[in-house]
Amino acid sequence: MTTENKHAVQTQPRPETPQAVYMPEVDIMEDGENLTLLADLPGAEQQEVDLSVENGVLTIDAKPSLQAPEGYSLAGQEWDYGTFHRTFQLSDSVQVDKISANVRNGTLTVSIPKREEVRTRKIEIGK
Repeated sequence: MTTENKHAVQTQPRPETPQAVYMPEVDIMEDGENLTLLADLPGAEQQEVDLSVENGVLTIDAKPSLQAPEGYSLAGQEWDYGTFHRTFQLSDSVQVDKISANVRNGTLTVSIPKREEVRTRKIEIGK
């Protein structure tokens, strides 16, 4: 290596490739009142995730911007990352206008409330 190199480790340039689109792994859980989706979006922060519903289709899009930790600069990168995209068809049994979501540690949690008429309810048995 010559003294002109900025970093102690140099990598050869990689050919430019189109950014990959990944389908995130999702767990779907249900209780009497809600459906909950947990989507793995490694590296994604809340402001990098877009969640929308149109014509009964829930769409998750995320584009993480992975950066070196504070105080470090990127000396080389041999792995690549891309965007996330996943869609779900929602039934008429959910309240689309009450869907809520948050992102924490690269996991998107989406809470989808069920309509009142399809929620689990206890039925009293008379004597």
